[in-house]
Amino acid sequence: MTDANSGAHSVGGQLNIKDLRRLTGATRSGTIGPVTTYYAGVTAPIISASMALLGAESFKRLGLDTVWLTLVSAIFACLAGIVWYLIFMRWAYRHQIGRAGEKGLMQLDLAEDGLHLRRGDVTVHLSWAAVSGVSEKRDHVLVRFDGAEPVLVPNRWFGKDKAACRAFRARLKAGGGTP
Repeated sequence: MTDANSGAHSVGGQLNIKDLRRLTGATRSGTIGPVTTYYAGVTAPIISASMALLGAESFKRLGLDTVWLTLVSAIFACLAGIVWYLIFMRWAYRHQIGRAGEKGLMQLDLAEDGLHLRRGDVTVHLSWAAVSGVSEKRDHVLVRFDGAEPVLVPNRWFGKDKAACRAFRARLKAGGGTP
């Protein structure tokens, strides 16, 4: 995994479902996105108000007292709000772990000028200054960047070569300097 001539370290592989869950847990703060929250907040009051009006107009024809009309329309509005919340949250929940860029084969090269990340036909060069954090866990390393998506590197990508894994981690932590 180490190129002896240039001192570059390289590792590659594909994240499995367990790795994707780790990456998701480390990088996302919730199960629904901000757009979902916005639309739920905008549409729920409209649906509740509409159901309140519909209930009031429907029961007004039965000749109910205004107190009962208000009570019935409030119950309709509450039930509509609860049902809408349950339906919308079910629709909005992120069911699949991993985005398209997280699921394919990935190659990460650590070089003197920075990190070179290859995912399919896309190659991204990240300077060492862009690395905002390196979180080491027992079975993986999570690298965070300013202006780019984080990268999770599981130890299993190194196979049985623990020395290569240690060298890769040391080089990653050292950044632009020599480990």
